[in-house]
Amino acid sequence: MPSPACPQRWDVFCTVVDNYGDVGVCWRLARQLVAEHGVAVRLWVDDLGAFARLCPEADASRDAQRCAGVDVRRWRRPFPDADPADVVVEAFACELPENYVAAMARQRPPPRWINLEYLSAEAWVADCHGLPSPHPRLPLTKHFFIPGFDARSAGLLRERDLLARHVAFDAAGWWAARGGAPAAGSLSVSLFAYENAAVAALLGAWRAGERPVRCLVTDSRVLASVAAAAGRPLVPGDTCRDGALELRVLPFLRQEAYDDLLAACDLNFVRGEDSLVRALWAGKPFVWHIYPQDDDAHRVKLDALLDRYCAGLPAPADDALRAFWHAWNAESVTAGQWRAFAGHLPEIAAHTLLFRDRLAQLPDLTKTLADFCRDPI
Repeated sequence: MPSPACPQRWDVFCTVVDNYGDVGVCWRLARQLVAEHGVAVRLWVDDLGAFARLCPEADASRDAQRCAGVDVRRWRRPFPDADPADVVVEAFACELPENYVAAMARQRPPPRWINLEYLSAEAWVADCHGLPSPHPRLPLTKHFFIPGFDARSAGLLRERDLLARHVAFDAAGWWAARGGAPAAGSLSVSLFAYENAAVAALLGAWRAGERPVRCLVTDSRVLASVAAAAGRPLVPGDTCRDGALELRVLPFLRQEAYDDLLAACDLNFVRGEDSLVRALWAGKPFVWHIYPQDDDAHRVKLDALLDRYCAGLPAPADDALRAFWHAWNAESVTAGQWRAFAGHLPEIAAHTLLFRDRLAQLPDLTKTLADFCRDPI
């Protein structure tokens, strides 16, 4: 075990596929390991351009740099020779470089090797989290860490002060800095999603509704769907008003600013894994756009989360929430489904706070992982 003068060293490997979720999770994990657990972290990322959008002070042209105490490295192919760390995190089955794995096998004691999996609310997580997987040829063992929603999973990413920051969040000040709070009785919504054909119907329901809606849409993949529904190109800084709808286009936000956006709004549309978890901690009603998979495998995961999230919610609100989530993910929303869902938002808001508080009783993912890797094998 490293001495206090020599902190434990971690290597976190991340590939960027077609979104920012993978690197977003790894960036949060790396910063929290450094800030709360005193370890030294190298974060290997194959697309520093994507990373720099999350961390604007980063320079995407540099192969090595230090950001928020984390040693950020470009993951080049072929991979350069590098001494393996005490703990190696292979995020989302990204496949470590062969020469690095060979170096791991020569190290004594061998590193802790973690495969950090995607988040799931499915029941099988309880039986698979923490399982070892011996390498077929080398004297190495990989352990699976699976984020989840109960004590038999790895937990969820949550910084120590996150909930306190949400309690202290100055929503009035946040809105004042952006031109003033929405009108009394209106609904403020953040919209972050994949491309979705249902955007047009949803915006139409908001325009024609009796309750004013202020929608803040981020510069992300959903913006193309919003622009198509609006019938005009949209760029950050644009504002459109039509009927009961006020639409504002925000720039791409760094993680801390996105957390504040979730805390400021009454309802949050989120996508993938990282923004889902942050919406949970914000404690506001949310709608999840899950990443679509072949053969509709994502629908099983969607229902697994709905079963956990809706437990204890009165049946009418439960039915309306499930119907709207399914319609949003099927890209086929009706005005009636929106009205039914919106009519239960006060109940859903109170229920979401209870759900968040139950999850907050569980250890966070970073602590679970750090405790497991504290001693060498």
